[in-house]
Amino acid sequence: MTRTCLLVAVSTVALAGCTLAPDYERPDLPVAANWPAGQAYDGAPQTASIPTADSIGWRDFFADQRLQALIGIALKNNRDLRIAVLNVEAAQAQFRATQADLFPQISASGSGEIESLPAGTAVQTGGSYQTTGGSHSMYRYYQAGIGFTSYELDLFGKVRSQTDQQFEQYLGYEETRRSSEIALVAQVASAYLALLADERLLQLTRDTLDSQTASYDLTKATLTGGTGTELTLRQAETSVDTAQANLAQYTRQVAQDRNALELLLGQPMPADLPQGRQIDQQGLLADLPAGLPSDLLASRPDILAAEHNLKAANANIGAARAAFFPSISLTASDGVASNQLSTLFKGAATSWSFEPQVNIPIFTAGQNQANLDLAKAQKNIQIATYEKTIQTAFQEVANALAARGTYLDQIKAQQKLVRAYGESYRLSSLRFRTGIDTYLTVLDAQRSLYSAQQSLVSLQQAALANQVTFYKALGGGWVEGGRKKA
Repeated sequence: MTRTCLLVAVSTVALAGCTLAPDYERPDLPVAANWPAGQAYDGAPQTASIPTADSIGWRDFFADQRLQALIGIALKNNRDLRIAVLNVEAAQAQFRATQADLFPQISASGSGEIESLPAGTAVQTGGSYQTTGGSHSMYRYYQAGIGFTSYELDLFGKVRSQTDQQFEQYLGYEETRRSSEIALVAQVASAYLALLADERLLQLTRDTLDSQTASYDLTKATLTGGTGTELTLRQAETSVDTAQANLAQYTRQVAQDRNALELLLGQPMPADLPQGRQIDQQGLLADLPAGLPSDLLASRPDILAAEHNLKAANANIGAARAAFFPSISLTASDGVASNQLSTLFKGAATSWSFEPQVNIPIFTAGQNQANLDLAKAQKNIQIATYEKTIQTAFQEVANALAARGTYLDQIKAQQKLVRAYGESYRLSSLRFRTGIDTYLTVLDAQRSLYSAQQSLVSLQQAALANQVTFYKALGGGWVEGGRKKA
C-alpha cells in the first residue's frame, strides 16, 4: 500500500499542470516611440557608442572616489534598504509556502490508546466489537503509519494559479529592492553634491568676507586720515555684516548637509575617506545616452515591478475561475495497527485507508462570480498602474533631457557673467582708490560678483544633480559591485 500511496501522490501532482488564467499579453507602450525634440533638447548628447544606463555600474558612473566610498557605506548600513531586502525575503518565504500546496504533505505518525472500561462495555478492536468482562478491563490500541491528509487535486489549476501569483509578487518585491538600491545611490549622490555646493559657498563667503573686511579697514583708515566719509564707512560696514550673516547661514547648511548624508549612510562619516573632487571640477560623474523609450521596459525596476504585479493579478483570475469547478481532496495512509505494542510491527498487523472527497459548488449566492469580477477589476487596476508607471518614467527622462540640454548653456553664460562682474569689481576698486568713483560703485560691483558666483555654484550643483536624476530615471546601473549580474 505504501507504493500505491506514492503512485497516487505522483499522479495527482502530474495532473496539476494547467491553469485557467488568461494568456498574458504586455500592454502597448503608452508613450511616444521617441524622446521629445526641440530647442531645449538640442544640447543633450545621445551618442550611441556610450553604453546604456542599465549596463553602467554605479562605480563607473560616480567616478569620484570619495563619493564611491560613501555610496558603498550606505548600501551596507541604510535601514530603508534593509527593510526592502527583508520584504524580498518575506515574499520569497510566502511563495515557497504557497508552492508547497502543490504537493501532498506526507508525514509519519504513531498513536496509542489505553483505556480502563467497566464490565459489559462494547469496544471496537480490529473492525469488530467485543464486550469486556470482569469488573473492569483495559482497552489497548496502537497504530503507526505514513500518509497525507486533505490533499486537494489541482485539476483546474487553482493552486497553480495562486503559486504563480505569489511568484510574480516575489519578483515584484525583488525589483522594488533594486529600485530602492538605485534610489539610495541617487540620494547619497544628491546629498553629497549639496554638501559640496554648500562647502564651496561657505568658502566663497569667507573669501568675500575677507575682501570686504579689508575694504572696510581701508575705508576706516581714510576716514581717520580725513579723506573718507562716514557714509562710505557705513556702506562698507553693511557689506561686511551681510557677508557675516551669509557665513552663519552656510555654516549651518554645511552642518545640516552632513547630518542628512549620515542619515543615508546609517553611520557617522568616516574620517579616513579618500580625497574627493570639488563641485566645479570635471570627472565627478560620467555621461549617459538617452537610448529609446522602449529601453526603459528592460531597465527601470519600478516598471518591471509593475509588470510583475500585473502578471500576479492575471494569475489570480485563474484561481477565481477554478472556484467554479469541482474540487477533489484525498486522504490516504498506510501502516500497522495492533492492540498489543509488542506485535505492532509483526505478522498481519498492516492497515491502510483511502478517503477521497468531492466538493461540487452548487449555490454560492454569487460569491464565486463576485470574486472573479474582483480579480478582473484588480487586473485592470494593475494595467493602469503599469501604464502610468511607464508614462511617469517617460516624463522623468524627458525632463532630465531638457535640463541637460539647457544647463550647459546656462552654466557657460553664468561663467561669462562671473568673469564680467569680476573685471567690473577690479576696475571699480581701482577707480575708488584713485578717487574717481565713490565706494557705492565698488559695493554694487562686489555684491553683483558675489551673487553671480553664488548662482554659478547653484547651477553647477543643479546640473550634476540632474545627471544623477537622469541616471536614476534611465534605470540606473547594477549596484552590487558596480557590475551587471549574470
